[in-house]
Amino acid sequence: MTSIQKSHKTMQNNSKIFLFSSLIFFSIFLSSHSQQIQPLITPITKDSSTNLYSISASLKTPLQPTNLHLDLGASLTWIDCTRRYKSSSYRHVLYNATLCLELQTRIYGNCFKKPGPSCFNDSCEFFPENSVTRQVAIGDILIDSIALPKTDGRNPGGLAVDSDFVFSCGKTRLLKGLANGVTGLAALGRFNFSLPAQLSRAFSSPLIFALCLPRSTSSGNGVAFFNSAGPYYFLPGIDLSKSLIYTPLILNPYEGTVITNGLRPSDEYFIGVTAVKVNGKAVPLNQTLLIINQENGFGGTKITTSTPYTILHTSIYKAVTEAFVRESALFDLTQTTPLKPFNVCFAGDRIPSTRTGPAVPTIDLVLQKDEVFWRIFGSNSMVRLKRNGQDVLCLGFVDGGSDPRTSIVIGGYQIEDNLLQFDLGLNRLGFSSSVLLRGTTCSNFNFTTNKHAKFI
Repeated sequence: MTSIQKSHKTMQNNSKIFLFSSLIFFSIFLSSHSQQIQPLITPITKDSSTNLYSISASLKTPLQPTNLHLDLGASLTWIDCTRRYKSSSYRHVLYNATLCLELQTRIYGNCFKKPGPSCFNDSCEFFPENSVTRQVAIGDILIDSIALPKTDGRNPGGLAVDSDFVFSCGKTRLLKGLANGVTGLAALGRFNFSLPAQLSRAFSSPLIFALCLPRSTSSGNGVAFFNSAGPYYFLPGIDLSKSLIYTPLILNPYEGTVITNGLRPSDEYFIGVTAVKVNGKAVPLNQTLLIINQENGFGGTKITTSTPYTILHTSIYKAVTEAFVRESALFDLTQTTPLKPFNVCFAGDRIPSTRTGPAVPTIDLVLQKDEVFWRIFGSNSMVRLKRNGQDVLCLGFVDGGSDPRTSIVIGGYQIEDNLLQFDLGLNRLGFSSSVLLRGTTCSNFNFTTNKHAKFI
């Protein structure tokens, strides 16, 4: 073999070694990176007395199961620290710490009582708010552990722990009006320290979460997914992530909280409803009300889990209900005496049932174009009430007055048994409309641990 051939052979071997080494490095990189991405889940429970929703998480050290009010638009999670808060791992945040500056609170406090979770000198403080009663308090910022179950999209696995979870201390009085058994509020809003944002950073995962609210307490738990664009499997083996329609999330330039700092836009989720149709027919609306006013933040459409039923500006409410009553004649519906808080009710025993609930006119929220719409079927538009011997079905929309901050507030009842995916990376909402059409419900996620499943 000549020297040139030997040299060429050596170069080939070196190239193979380099390529092999590169492949090993690349595979290790992918493996380590994929191991960091951690999809998580938690059950969602509906409270029958308040019609509000809560999620379950494990907090503190040792970990303790905790129920928190599910608030889609809040910025920072808060926990009642007035009651005995026992944990061996909590830490305070000083008012001049970098974290305090990032929280943009602009307030700090001193406490001259016995030091504890809700009493610390020179502490960074926040304004925890009850989004239902609109009550506000002042509370210290703490850091402690939080844990949620891992998931492969089909079942839960072991717990994933974030030991640097940031939250605010609340007061016991802030719990008034929330679901029974909750001891705080889980904030899922568009803020760098919301629950989804912190879970995304802690596990190097995409900033995406999805909610599937249950129909009732008796029907079983719904489910929330974090750090995952799917799959979301529901019995009998249906991946609802494949049935989503997408629409942009819109930023409201003004906060809607009781106490605002003026430094950032609203943390709530707004979408661009451009029209409303009843039974396929457009409802005449004042288009100005559907657009967010850039000077004061009024108008537009938002989604909330802290309001049981959808609230409409008076003029929109009047137009929609009149159209619904008019179209209901085609369904042979008989109007009856309304029951509060609703104004349009029908004799319940005369309305047949379908796979998507009572057979009534559909209501479409038209989004960026006519082909993209969120359809509300009878299961989400009609509320069954039984009072004083009456069995009635009422249109589950409420008159919000002539000067509300937001023209259309989509409430919890209208999103039950609908899968909603909030993708903050792509700034879009994915929605399924009623999953009843696909032969499943939000209570059909299998919370039984699969011992043979491979969890990251």
